[in-house]
Amino acid sequence: MVLAIGIGMILVTMYVSLTNGVFDITVQDVVRTLLRIDPNPDHDLVIFDFRLPRILIAGLVGMGLGIAGAVIQGITRNGLADPGILGINAGAGTAMVIFLFFYQGQIKGTGWGSILAMPLFGLVGGLMAALFIYLFSWKNGRLDSQRLLLTGIAIGTGLGAVSLFLTLKMNASDFEMAAVWTSGSIYNANWRHIISILPWLVLLIPVIVRRSYILDLFQMDEDSVRSIGVSTEKEKAVLLLSSIGIISACVSVSGGIGFIGLMAPHIARRLVGRTHKRIIPVCGVVGALLVMVSDHIGKILFAPAELPVGIVVAIIGVPYFIFLLYRNKVRNQ
Repeated sequence: MVLAIGIGMILVTMYVSLTNGVFDITVQDVVRTLLRIDPNPDHDLVIFDFRLPRILIAGLVGMGLGIAGAVIQGITRNGLADPGILGINAGAGTAMVIFLFFYQGQIKGTGWGSILAMPLFGLVGGLMAALFIYLFSWKNGRLDSQRLLLTGIAIGTGLGAVSLFLTLKMNASDFEMAAVWTSGSIYNANWRHIISILPWLVLLIPVIVRRSYILDLFQMDEDSVRSIGVSTEKEKAVLLLSSIGIISACVSVSGGIGFIGLMAPHIARRLVGRTHKRIIPVCGVVGALLVMVSDHIGKILFAPAELPVGIVVAIIGVPYFIFLLYRNKVRNQ
């Protein structure tokens, strides 16, 4: 029921986003355009070139970040963990800034080569950040969850400084592009971006779903999990690598959108309980809905100017994060 309601809300959001904006389109015109009944070039341009790719990218990115957030919170057993807090976003983002810095003025972001290369750069950056986090978080032959968070925050801060330094060295046009991108924006979404992100989601999300029961086991003491025959370090590595791949692919097309991986798992747990077999698909739906709604708000709030979706999500996410901190403090008293 929760999934059905969530998917219904996504469809309503898609309808509102397709029909409303600077150029309003009626439902009849949308249906006729999609079914290719007496197509209108203006409607084709607005729907197929601008709105529909943007809506789909928002949904895919939100789904990926929501599911990755559930994995990271499950592994660390910390409800305040998030891909952004762990520094994975920063690693992927820094790699993307390096990509833009060395190819400034040469890569316009519209060709197949540049678009398909961007997720690979993001993946390399995310993997490098994860490798350093993993090494510094290793203690007594196992991954220490508390060290994982603290190391992630430190490395994320350092990589953020590197990104800022490189953006300040760019020329004006590339600096503007990098600044908008790092704040989290999908304004330039197109079908090639969708093609570049889809393989990562199609390959890695099933891996996480198949191992969702492992995340339930990780909520117990690690020695107890080992005593029932689970290779904890191997399973942690598979789940972390899968989530890093998803995060890196999402960051490569949307920039640094934070808080989705923090909020979606909490909302999902309130709706369907603590079983990860249920949490993970609901996280995907909730994450997709959050990004799609936030992008539409950013698009129409100051029209014709646009507010990057990452800023809208942060406006929602910061109060929610403070609420979670306060609630944890009250519980621990």
